[in-house]
Amino acid sequence: MPQLSTRSSGFSESVIRRMTRVALRYNAINLSQGFPDFDPPKALTEELKVVADNGPHQYEITWGSTLFRENLAKKQEHFMKMPIDPQTQIVVTCGSTEAMMTAMMSVCNPGDKVIVFSPFYENYAADAILSGAEPIYVPLKPPDFQFDKEELRRAFATGAKALILCNPSNPSGKVFTKEELTYIAELAIKYDTFVITDEVYEHIVYQPYQHVYLATLPGMAERTLSCSSLSKTYSITGWRLGYIIGPADVIKVCRQVHDFLTVGAAAPLQKAAAVGLTFTDDYYEGLAALYERKRKLFLAGLDAVGLSYYKPQGAYYVLVDIGKFGAPNDTEFCEWLTKEIGVAAVPGSSFFRENVSNYIRFHFAKKDETLKEALKRLQKLRTCSVPKHWKPQI
Repeated sequence: MPQLSTRSSGFSESVIRRMTRVALRYNAINLSQGFPDFDPPKALTEELKVVADNGPHQYEITWGSTLFRENLAKKQEHFMKMPIDPQTQIVVTCGSTEAMMTAMMSVCNPGDKVIVFSPFYENYAADAILSGAEPIYVPLKPPDFQFDKEELRRAFATGAKALILCNPSNPSGKVFTKEELTYIAELAIKYDTFVITDEVYEHIVYQPYQHVYLATLPGMAERTLSCSSLSKTYSITGWRLGYIIGPADVIKVCRQVHDFLTVGAAAPLQKAAAVGLTFTDDYYEGLAALYERKRKLFLAGLDAVGLSYYKPQGAYYVLVDIGKFGAPNDTEFCEWLTKEIGVAAVPGSSFFRENVSNYIRFHFAKKDETLKEALKRLQKLRTCSVPKHWKPQI
């Protein structure tokens, strides 16, 4: 047989999705893969019923239905405080996963360098590699997950073609300050670099922190590709509706790449989801309040268990330090936690380029009763016996 492509040899299967399968195997509560166990807004599901009877059921315009793009432009203009032309500045994708891949392939040539903050959502490195680009990693250093300005400047100085920015950040929950974003913007302009943002948690930010769209900073609208999705904002992760907003000349290329990757996002789901894009500010304020309450509930439970963590400023993830348990590595700890305690988490090492194996990631996008049951199970960590070859510090 001829040799297979070596392009994917630089990364493994998704650790997050694998932990979901492990959770199913042991009937554990899945706090690994970040999807809710509660329903989307009723307005969306009711509209989906209408669409099921009346359509559309065939291809839409490949870069997104007119209704979806127009509603999205109005919504994002409201929050971003900048003009967006739905006819030339938007491409609708199959989730933010495809949005990020499309953006990367549109701006990068094989051999280009791409800056990635570490820890990072696991897809980013794979996106770079599949695009033929070389990831350049800049650490966000625990416990506060701040970057070193000189390290970042040196990364830009390598001639990097693009930087990937997840804000609010997955997995840490860090919300980049305006000062940090301004510094990134200054470097991007100085070194003539694109910035590809992943802003799927833009509406899940906790006081006193505020989300700032990088594209709105001076000089950044023409070099920023703002990627996001409806998955987290409307609790419809399975609908796979994402988008890219950017300058018209770049979006033109993104549309071409997107066309040959997937043709287009699901027409009936675009029609149903377009209703959500018309929601008033009350909805987004309610969403933030909902997750603030869940964050408070979950972190209080972790405190009761005696686990230390980085308090998330945004998104719905929390990195927990498991160093005191003395496990050889975080992957073994997560396997044991899922099987013996009945709660699934993601090994933190899957997010770090550095040699870090003392973190696991939980998410709290679950019903209150689900979180309470998970915390009840985690209480067993206070008294249970760990495997004999571990070296606990407790």
